Amino acid sequence: MKPTKAFFRAGLLSVLLAPLCLSATAGSLRERLAQRRAAAGLEAVDTTPATLPPGVRVLRDVPYGGDPAQRMDVYLPSQGAAHAPVIFMVHGGGWARGDKAMRSVVENKVARWVPRGFVLISTNYRMLPGTRPIEQARDVARALAVAQGRAAGWGADRDRFILMGHSAGAHLVGLLAAEPELAFDRGALPWLGTVSLDSAALDVVAIMQGPHLPLYDAAFGDDPAYWRAASPLQQLESRGVPFLAVCSTRRQESCPQARNFAIKASRLRMRAQVLGEDLTHREINEQLGTPGGYTTQVETFLATLDPVVARRLDAR
Repeated sequence: MKPTKAFFRAGLLSVLLAPLCLSATAGSLRERLAQRRAAAGLEAVDTTPATLPPGVRVLRDVPYGGDPAQRMDVYLPSQGAAHAPVIFMVHGGGWARGDKAMRSVVENKVARWVPRGFVLISTNYRMLPGTRPIEQARDVARALAVAQGRAAGWGADRDRFILMGHSAGAHLVGLLAAEPELAFDRGALPWLGTVSLDSAALDVVAIMQGPHLPLYDAAFGDDPAYWRAASPLQQLESRGVPFLAVCSTRRQESCPQARNFAIKASRLRMRAQVLGEDLTHREINEQLGTPGGYTTQVETFLATLDPVVARRLDAR
C-alpha cells in the first residue's frame, strides 16, 4: 500500500515537534534536578549576614571544641534573660556547606523569639569531606552539652532546650532524637523536643537503595551498615521526646519520609507530628519566624512542650 500525503504530513509534523518535546522534557528534568539539588543544600549559599532587631545581642564563635568549625553563636535579649528557654538551631547545606550565621538560618527566628524571652543558639559543625554525618551529629551533641553547661551564665535554662535543624541539620537533629544516646554520650542532658525542618534523609536506607544524587554517596558511602546507623528511621527504637517534622509538599521525598517516621514513633508511644507546608525547601527555613499560619503552627507545637515555653510564646 502506497503512503498517503496525510502520512507524510504526519511524519513531517512529528519530526518538527520532536525537538520541542525533547526540549520540554529536558526542561522538566532540569527543573527536577534543580529542586533536588536545592533540597540537598547544593544551591548557592546565602552569605548575607542577618540583620538583628533592636534589643538583641550576639556572642559570636563560642567554642565547644578545638576545631575552628566547632563554634556556635548565642543570641540573647540585650536587657538580659532569666531561665530563658533555648532554641538550638543546626544549619543545613548537604553535610558539606553552610554556616551558623546565614540570614536564612537565624534572622527571622531571632527576630521572633529572642524578644519574647528566648535564647537562640546557632551552631556550626565539622563537615564533609573530613567528617561524615554520624560524627557531625556527635559534634552537634557536644555543642548542645557545652551550651547546656554554660546556659545559666547566659540567663538560659539548661533544662529547657529545643533542638531544631534544617535540611542536613534536620537529619542531624533527627538522628539525635531517634538515638539520644549519641547526645548523652557527649554529656548532653535531655531536651524538651525536636523540630525537623524539611529533612529528606529521615530514611537513609531508602535513599541509598534508590536513585539518588552523588551527594548522598559522599555522605553515606556504600556500606549498608552505615546507612542504618545514620538513618533516624532505622535508629528509632524507643520512645523519645516530642518530634515535629515540617515538610515541603512541593517535594516528593520529604513528607513521605516524615509520615513514616511519625508512624513508627506512634507505635513506640512517642508523640510525633507532621506539618506539610506549601513552601520551597529554602522557604521552610527562611520563613519560620515571620507572622503567619506556618510560624503559628510551629509555635503551637512548641507550646505543648513546657509551660514556660508557652508563656514566653504568648508574650508580645
